[in-house]
Amino acid sequence: MNANLGSKDRLLRLILGLIPITLAMVNVIGPWGWVGMVPIVSAALGWCPAYMLAGFTTRGDL
Repeated sequence: MNANLGSKDRLLRLILGLIPITLAMVNVIGPWGWVGMVPIVSAALGWCPAYMLAGFTTRGDL
């Protein structure tokens, strides 16, 4: 499992994951907002399975 996410991609995933979680916590969109954990975990690991399948990377040092 090689990292395939660059720093900008990881930051964007973190921000986009926090938005639905925050909305779920304030009861705006309900429990489906917790799906925002998926991009947060992906950002934390630095690895995206969809990128791996497509052979895509956003890391600049590869």
